[in-house]
Amino acid sequence: MKRYGHGLVLGKFYPPHAGHHHLVRTAQDRCERLTVLVCAASVESVPLADRVAWMREVHPDVRVVGAVDDIRMDLHDPAIWDAHMAVFTGAVPEPVDAVFTSESYGDELARRFGAEPVCVDPDRTVFPVSGTAVRKDPVGCWDFLEPPVRAALARRIVVLGAESTGTTTMARALTDHYRRRGGVWARTGYVAEYGREFSEQKLAALRERWPGAQWEDVAFTTDDFPLIAETQNAMEDAAARTGSPVLICDTDSFATTVWHERYIGGRNPLVEERADRVAHHLWLLTDHEGVAFEDDGLRDGEELRPWMTDRFRAELTRTGRRFVELTGTHEERLATAVAAVDALLADSWKFAAPLPEHR
Repeated sequence: MKRYGHGLVLGKFYPPHAGHHHLVRTAQDRCERLTVLVCAASVESVPLADRVAWMREVHPDVRVVGAVDDIRMDLHDPAIWDAHMAVFTGAVPEPVDAVFTSESYGDELARRFGAEPVCVDPDRTVFPVSGTAVRKDPVGCWDFLEPPVRAALARRIVVLGAESTGTTTMARALTDHYRRRGGVWARTGYVAEYGREFSEQKLAALRERWPGAQWEDVAFTTDDFPLIAETQNAMEDAAARTGSPVLICDTDSFATTVWHERYIGGRNPLVEERADRVAHHLWLLTDHEGVAFEDDGLRDGEELRPWMTDRFRAELTRTGRRFVELTGTHEERLATAVAAVDALLADSWKFAAPLPEHR
């Protein structure tokens, strides 16, 4: 099989899927070096920088570059071809020996680069998927997506609330509900509250020095909370990469801003910054009414539960976050939560149409 010096793969990767990666890997196996050119139009809803980052992560040994291409495509118009080629060669100015595509325009694209065309799986028999199919039905195409794309597309659901209001119970129940749907949903991820693990570690460390220490003897500092928020974000990102189209989170970095108020008082800008760094899509606020307070050894704020519920509600409203309050029995709360998540999923993943093509 013929090998080439410099190969080129060009595409929108809107978003990248298994077919794209098969094309890149095939080209890489046949070239001394390979350039992947990601072209994005301004009207499209996935930023060019994200697509470039995703492709670089999946193909770390390949040179990946990006270019904005706002020129419509007409395979029969030489002037439009010339305009596209100006964008392409501006991004990849060096000579190209082979152009690898799965598209009908591959021969003409290669001719204009002065390169040899190499067609790879034009009928999509290896991976029956396309960018159009992914944009239309991300859930149905989930298994064709790589971890960074899954992490970006997963809808992140946060269960939050005051102490002993059933947040963990609800988050686990919601996770189990979606896992029972089977298929890709069986991989629905659950992210535990890192603040609780951190608290357990603080108490254990204190007891090493003072065996009789109790929870009320533990002291927090304002510097603890950015670490909690940062770790919570990292745990979510890791889970989203391997999970289903929905991720259930038992609290999040946004909730940490209110917990900072609870234990320290006031706000910490570093916590606020971390709370805004990760995109979440729905918050489920567990009401304290009707839930008995249980002291599990890490709780001491029964009298603060109404205040915390109000603070969560106020901050969710102030920051414009989409949220639903859960009240009533556990069964009623779970039904409300499932309805809210299903409504979110039904309205998610609206990709802007790419520029039209005339073939």
